[in-house]
Amino acid sequence: MGANAMAQNYPARPIRLIVPFPQGGGPGSRRRGWFWGGDGAPPPGWWHGALRRVAIAIFALASFSSGAVAAQQYPTRPLRLIVPFPPGGGTDITARAVAQKLGESWGQTVVVDNRPGANGTIGVDIAAKSAPDGHTLTMISSSHAVNTSLYTRQPYDLLKDLAPITQATSQPYAFVINPSVPARSVKELIAVAKAKPGALNYGSSGTGGISHLAGALLGSLTGTSLVHVPYKGGAPATIDVISGQIQMLFGTLLLTGPHIKAGRLRVLAVTTPQRWPGTPDLPTMQEAGVPGFVITQWYGMLAPAKTPQPTVAKLNKEIARILHQPDVKEKLAADGADAVGNTPGEFGAHIRSEVTKYGKLVKQIGLKPE
Repeated sequence: MGANAMAQNYPARPIRLIVPFPQGGGPGSRRRGWFWGGDGAPPPGWWHGALRRVAIAIFALASFSSGAVAAQQYPTRPLRLIVPFPPGGGTDITARAVAQKLGESWGQTVVVDNRPGANGTIGVDIAAKSAPDGHTLTMISSSHAVNTSLYTRQPYDLLKDLAPITQATSQPYAFVINPSVPARSVKELIAVAKAKPGALNYGSSGTGGISHLAGALLGSLTGTSLVHVPYKGGAPATIDVISGQIQMLFGTLLLTGPHIKAGRLRVLAVTTPQRWPGTPDLPTMQEAGVPGFVITQWYGMLAPAKTPQPTVAKLNKEIARILHQPDVKEKLAADGADAVGNTPGEFGAHIRSEVTKYGKLVKQIGLKPE
């Protein structure tokens, strides 16, 4: 039979229409009868789902709009920047550099509030429990990534209770000693430590801080007995190394640099994987004879969780701009720090990575709260 004859006789038997969805389903949850013509009636209760979807869309749009409007008006009063360490340390110096510029830019006072104690836990806890409106911020250090693994009970969750804004800096630690210690290299210092077990004390910014971790790692990798002396911040620890109360410290170049230049401290090495551009003549700890010794310090800005995303974005944009202003970059670089100013997402990923890394290291060297 030809094609024309077949067309004239079509349909010659019942037609089978295949619907690739369950009965009553389909694109947009439309029933077959309604979609294909049928009795022309929508499925029972269809309007419940439709109204719910419309309500959700309206709520989302309203929330975004109100958040955007609030961000445009923000800040509406002075800002509080909580530094969880004493004045004079690296965290405090970096926070004050940003606070000054932020206040000038927005025409609002930015009050730096130092709340030291419990290796930075007290200040960050205050910030985490503050109103999430962008008017309370905190500057943390890499020590807080260590705290997550070292302390099983913290009053806040670093990854859940705070919103990352941006990483401010990245910098090495400098291994410094009092000039009275008879050592001019890391190898000579290790020899002194082995000859007199327990005679050398190293300070830190607090139990569980990066400077504590660095000293514990040095003892673990070299088989030496070093005595840890915790302080409430890097600044008082540095003062005691200068005075000879303790013999050594892993501290930031931001904090120790002026004392190194003045001859009050002797620097032996830096802790980064490669030599630091600002101090090209200083060897790394690995080059100085301690394979596997790598630690990098950083500071970063956070806000309470649930701070509106448009407000976080506005803070991120302005703080990143400040960090890359020539005078701020120059000031940070002169003190051994490299300005970063990344996105909230990038900083959040960095914090998670650091928590994982230091968690493994804490377990490896058997570090315990003191």
